Formats: sequence, structure tokens, C-alpha cells
Amino acid sequence: MRFVKDLIERFKSKRESLTGNESISDKQQEELTTTTTLTVIKRHKWSLALGVGAVALTGVITFAGHIYVQAKMVDVYHVMLNGKEIGVVSDSKIIDEYKQQRPLEVQKNFPDVHVVLKTNGVTYSSEKAFKPQTDDAAVLATLNKALVPQPVGVELKVDGKAIAIVKDQQTADQILAQVSAPYTPKGKEASKVAALSASQGEDISTAPSELEKVEFVQQVDTKEVPIEPEDLAKPEDVVKKLTTGDVTPAKYTVVEGDCVSCIAKKLGITKQFIYDNNPGIQDDKLKLGSQLDVTVLKPALSVKTTEKIVQNQEIQYDTEYIKDDSQRVGVVQPISPGKNGLKKVTIQVTKVDGLMTEEKLVDEEIIDQPVTAKVKKGTKVIQGEGTGKFAWPVVSPSISSTYGVRWGKLHKGIDITGNKNIMAADNGKVVETGYKSDYGNYIIINHLNGYETLYGHLSKITTTEGTIVEKGDKIGIMGSTGDSTGVHLHLEIHKNGSLENPLKYLNR
Repeated sequence: MRFVKDLIERFKSKRESLTGNESISDKQQEELTTTTTLTVIKRHKWSLALGVGAVALTGVITFAGHIYVQAKMVDVYHVMLNGKEIGVVSDSKIIDEYKQQRPLEVQKNFPDVHVVLKTNGVTYSSEKAFKPQTDDAAVLATLNKALVPQPVGVELKVDGKAIAIVKDQQTADQILAQVSAPYTPKGKEASKVAALSASQGEDISTAPSELEKVEFVQQVDTKEVPIEPEDLAKPEDVVKKLTTGDVTPAKYTVVEGDCVSCIAKKLGITKQFIYDNNPGIQDDKLKLGSQLDVTVLKPALSVKTTEKIVQNQEIQYDTEYIKDDSQRVGVVQPISPGKNGLKKVTIQVTKVDGLMTEEKLVDEEIIDQPVTAKVKKGTKVIQGEGTGKFAWPVVSPSISSTYGVRWGKLHKGIDITGNKNIMAADNGKVVETGYKSDYGNYIIINHLNGYETLYGHLSKITTTEGTIVEKGDKIGIMGSTGDSTGVHLHLEIHKNGSLENPLKYLNR
């Protein structure tokens, strides 16, 4: 723009010619500048107008070009697989939907095996580009080729030992549920709680109960592992292996001289096990040549349940004796009858694979208090005669098994643990001591009032037959002799020859 340069030069020359070497004021300087500028503009107005127009046109063209480029800029997405770019796609939704839908599509092609398609290595980043080149189909094809489906299964371990590999965690959970299902009792209704008598008791081992806890005895672990499809085990085979241990059935042929306890001792199993596996045995009678099922299953996985059983039990009433000098010795005359009370007992039972391994009396609640009977009797005291009121034969007693039916067999008394010294529960006379295969070392005391007590499984007997004992006298030491599974005292109470539930007489 030549005319602009000329304008500047003429302005300088004019100012110098007017001022010379003289100094002028700022106002004069301003007037001079304005006058000169106007003169130059008037002389060159057309050249100046053309120059300004050219500048403006250049600006317009530049701005329009910028708008055009911006209009053609679009978002594109660079797709990476494990950090390496494999292509560019036009929309991020293409990759998001691929990562969500592709694993489902692959699984449909493997209906019998659980497969995993790892898409977590697929990422993308966005960029704005001018007329970019994208290829959605090529990127998806590359991903399909690079991402290989991996069949996986769930390995089931018991105490660290691998048992089998199954399809998925859901299958493993179903297998474990099948193993525990047979031993999970149904909840019982409160209306089923009934008073138990001495002659007819509910089988506590199979009684309706409330489940408190179910768990496996062994440690069970599951873990997802890569597999080949042929590695998968059938669920029914896994259940069988866990519950039976793949044990081969075993039979025993009865020979002359055999008895249930003899066979149990010979094979190292319990009598109860023989009864449970062979319900046809009646009154311990065995037929020569018959075969008994003595298969001892060794489950790889055992189920432990803790159950609560609530029962009503009678409380034996006490008898108050009023001495009467007018009555002969041994003569008893009722004054007022007594009445048994009622208590609700709560028993916690532990079972392993459905077999009771432990029971514990955890609570007693008195429902009806017993009414004491009053009896008039002679004043002459007979040595050894009981009071009719029994004391615990063990200090700090704890009941480990209650009275009642167990797996179809009657448990005739209660089992007590605590201090090892055994004491007479009431005054009486020792009428029998000795050893029997079921009781081990035992003592029988006749209380000379219709009651007898039996003390079994003693390690040592410290009294003798014919001895008169008083309530609390030491008669033996607790042990585990005879048919016993641990150190405890087996206590029975008989009244006029009939079994009684000792808990009728012994309260906590």
C-alpha cells in the first residue's frame, strides 16, 4: 500500500518545514497533525478507500474459511486394544455396545460351557478432525479376531482337595444345596410341643426342630479357572462323590454266636450304626446266614446342623411325710394327693449328616408348679429309706444327653458330666454292683420307698453291695466303661419297676 507510505513521508516533511528549529506547543503540534492528515486524505481519498477495502476483503475471506473448516470438524474415536491402536470409529457407542453385547453373543454359541470374553483391554480416546477417515466395520472385525473366547469353570475344593470342576458358580451353589438339603429340618409349629411321659417319649433325634445353623464340617472353596469343555463334571456325579465318598457297599454275613454288640466290636462300628442300617433287626435277634448292611460311608463333605427342640416335661411332685406315733412302722396313709407340675425344656441338638452328635439342655421354664402330696406314716425310721426327693449325683452337673428315644431306641436315663465324684441321689441300700456290656461298671441303689437309681459307666466303684448310704455319700468315680462314647455318668430312676424320666425329679 504505497499511498500510505507516501502519506507518512509527506506528513513528516510538512511538519519539519513549518517548525524548522523552533519549538512549538502541544496544541500547535496537534493542529498541525490534523491539518496535514486532512489535506493528504482529500488528495488521495480514492487510493485510501481501495486499500481499506482490500484489507477488509482479506479478513472476510479468512473468517469464512475458518467457519468452513470448523463446520467440517467432527469427533472421531481412536480404538486401542491393550494400549495399541487398531483403528478409528465414528461413534463411541459402537465400542460401548460391542463390549456389552459381544460376550452375550459368544455365550450363545457355547450353551453347555461358561465362556469369558475379556473386553476390559478395549479402550478409546476422542479427537476432533477435519474430514476424518473412519472404518467401523474394520475395527469390529479386528476385535472379533483378536478377542478369543475362553471356556471357564468353577473348581470345587473341600479342605483344599480338588473335587470337581463344574459349569459355573450357580451350578456349584446348587450342588452344595443338594448336599445339605436332606439334613435341613423343617420348622416345627408350636402346637406340636406336647408333654412327654415315661412310657411314651418323642424321639428327640428325629423330632421336629427349629434350625438355628447349618454349615459344612469341612472348608469349602470355589474358584473360577480356565478349562477345556471335557473337564466339566456332571452335577449328579459331584453330589454322589460328596455324599458317599465313592465307597463300595459292604455286607456282613451272620454266623453262629454273633450278636449285635459282637459284630459292632468286630467291625469297629457302633451298635446304633447297625440298627440304623438294618431296620429289620427286632429285639437284637439275628438269623444265621442273613446279611447285614455295614457300609460305612465316608462323605467328602459333611453337613453340621444346630437345632433347637422345645419339649414339655413333667415335674414329679414331692411328698411331705407327717410322722404319726399311732401308726405301725411301714404303714402309710395319704392325707392329700400330690400333682405333677409341667416345665418347658429347650434342648440344643447338634447333628452331623443327620446323626446326633451332641445335645445340651439350655433352658427350663416352669409352666405349672407341682403340688406336694401329704402322707401320714409311722414314726419308726427304717435305715436306708429314701426321702423321695432326689439330689444331683454330680457337683456342677451338665446334661449331655436327655431321656427319650434315639433313632428308634430308648435312652433309659440321662447322661451327666461335671465333677468326677459320683454321689448317692437319695438315702438307700446298695443292692447291686458289677459290670455289663452296655452299662460298664454300674451301681443300683434301692431307696426302700419304691424307687431305685442306677449309676452307669463308672471308672471305679467305691461302695459294696449291702451298704446303707445316705444322700450325698460318694459311691464311685465317673468313667467311660461299657458302651460309652466319652466320660460321663448314666443315671436312671425306676419307680415300682417302671422307668422314669430323671428330669422329673432333678431341676436346674
